Amino acid sequence: MSSIKEELQNLGAFYENQLLNDTVPFWFPKSLDEEYGGYLLMRDHDGTLLDDDKAVWIQGRAAWLLSTLYNTVEPRQEWLDGAKLGIDFLNNHCFDTDGQMFFHVNREGQPIRKRRYFFSETFAVIANAAYAKASGDEKAAETARYLFGKCIEYATVPGLLVPKFTTTRPSKGIGVPMILMNTAQQLRETIGDPRCDELISQFIQEIERDFVKDDIQCVMEQVSPGGNIIDHIDGRTLNPGHAIEGAWFILHEAKYRNNDPHLIALGCKMLDYMWERGWDKEFGGILYFRDVYDRPVQEYWQDMKFWWPQNEAIIATLLAYTLTGNEKYKEWHQMVRNYAYSHFHDKENGEWFGYLHRDGSIAQTAKGNMFKGPFHLPRQEWYCSQLIKEVVSSQSALDLLVTENYSTTV
Repeated sequence: MSSIKEELQNLGAFYENQLLNDTVPFWFPKSLDEEYGGYLLMRDHDGTLLDDDKAVWIQGRAAWLLSTLYNTVEPRQEWLDGAKLGIDFLNNHCFDTDGQMFFHVNREGQPIRKRRYFFSETFAVIANAAYAKASGDEKAAETARYLFGKCIEYATVPGLLVPKFTTTRPSKGIGVPMILMNTAQQLRETIGDPRCDELISQFIQEIERDFVKDDIQCVMEQVSPGGNIIDHIDGRTLNPGHAIEGAWFILHEAKYRNNDPHLIALGCKMLDYMWERGWDKEFGGILYFRDVYDRPVQEYWQDMKFWWPQNEAIIATLLAYTLTGNEKYKEWHQMVRNYAYSHFHDKENGEWFGYLHRDGSIAQTAKGNMFKGPFHLPRQEWYCSQLIKEVVSSQSALDLLVTENYSTTV
């Protein structure tokens, strides 16, 4: 028992040290835009600014991170002040006149691009909710709850989003129930909302019913509206890291619901299926795209290693291990952690490179762009350190890791 506890404590200390002394300092305070608000996050390996445009997703994600650090790690005033910069920029500059959010704005907040999905809104929800908890700002809380309602509308009312588009081969992606589930989890755990529990259950049911395919041991990225596999290139394309992220969202919900056995089994099954599909047995790391029938994949970056699937796999394997005591997940956690921190981590400048070739060599050096910023990596390090603190403080959780007799069969 003492060796397991000590091992976990050392692992938790590693993640916390990486978060607070390596990852966060790469971004802050230098990325705070004191002149125009928000954050300047498009940075090269050494922190040099590459572009002063602002990706709205990443503005929300960064504000969420700073607020969450304030709420859960230490109430540092600089984190709260930094979060306010992002919240004010989001709420004052990132909405179009029709109420929808932009995807891409310039430094001053003038619009550049708008997209047909509502992920900017989901990140604004979790940012406003976390900031409301940190600051007591009731307006931010109202904004979070209002935007969450709009996200549900966007997901359920056809044609509500612009630009409108049509297709003769309709499909639905796992990304919508996944992100709405996690948005609801964040909202519930910061400021609360009576809609969350029922909606989370609905999103999990949809994922289990339509996207998890037990007959071929796979989690689909997209399916027909009825949940069938679309046997064309796009329909066959899998994103193992994304499905593994969905697995840990479900495992997190299992933990929240007093270790719900069905959700543990479902999350572990999804992890098992997509680890087998995505783990590169030759070079290590999670591959980006795979074909459900092992046919050629269209995207040329299909065999690259992106940073964020490794982050999701690190969280998922640690959650699976601490919820089940299954040594397999402990071994997988060690494998992906060792791979990621030996290949992605920049020991000289801090943070991670974002993009590797399949053999682990660096494809390009940028650490911040329209999609990468202070979110997946710090979220992983924060989540793992917090999870380990919970486990080592719980005798029943430690006992489980000793017995190692939990079944993950539905």
